[in-house]
Amino acid sequence: MALSKHPVNVEVHDQAPLGARVADRVTGFLGSWRFIIVQTIVVAIWIAANAYLLSRPFDPYPFILLNLAFSTQAAYAAPLILLAGNRAARRDRLTLEHAAAEADIEDEQNRRLLEGNVEILTQIQALERRILQLEGSILAAIDGRPGPT
Repeated sequence: MALSKHPVNVEVHDQAPLGARVADRVTGFLGSWRFIIVQTIVVAIWIAANAYLLSRPFDPYPFILLNLAFSTQAAYAAPLILLAGNRAARRDRLTLEHAAAEADIEDEQNRRLLEGNVEILTQIQALERRILQLEGSILAAIDGRPGPT
């Protein structure tokens, strides 16, 4: 038996365009410790290589190419982060809308159940009155006097 997917997950994840899925994956990586560690290692190697080649460094101080790489990375990361943030906000909105619709259905079901309970209680009350009348009639018949009607 296959599990059905939540409608919000189907719309946000399964039907997402390729660009949106790429933005989610990239920002997921950019916001991870793995990225921070890899970036730190690359920067350390870059600076160490330039210090080692002090007589003819490939990127002399103040590391113009490294700064250019950081600027390019930031130029691409910012819009990707915004895209992923917009998708997260859309997913949250869809989730809230779905939860509100489910709550409306549950409220309607609860209202119908309460109405049914009130109807049952009304019928039980009528039956109790009828039972009391019958008890009165039986007791009156036993005592030999006319019973209530």
